[in-house]
Amino acid sequence: MNDTFIKWFMGINTFLLRLSRGRIGGRLGTQTILLLETTGRKSGQPRVIPIAYFFHEGVYLIVASNWGKDKNADWYLNLQKQPRATLTVNGKIIPVEARDAQEEEYNRLWKFVTAQHPPYLHYQQMAKRHIPIVVFQPVG
Repeated sequence: MNDTFIKWFMGINTFLLRLSRGRIGGRLGTQTILLLETTGRKSGQPRVIPIAYFFHEGVYLIVASNWGKDKNADWYLNLQKQPRATLTVNGKIIPVEARDAQEEEYNRLWKFVTAQHPPYLHYQQMAKRHIPIVVFQPVG
């Protein structure tokens, strides 16, 4: 997908999600969308993006597929430096701590997310990197 189109679309979707408290833009096809706010690893400034998620076994999951690109997305790199983040789901603000799923947990969650959204299998074939699954545990 064209990077310019993706940025344009994400900006509009962020606006609609905020304006409607998740009623508009909260679903794209079969995927549910939330707003992820991270702290920029270089700037220290808040960064917000709309992104697909799963709620599974009491935690939020985001697949760091970056559309199958060979590099990790900025939001993922931001979380590596500062794992505290905020999710906005249907207008509800949720402080979270992020971590990568590891080993057996990763394998179990990969089966779950690819069953829910098979294009992740194609993204994994395209990418020359391991695609992380980020687990977001609510805090506070």
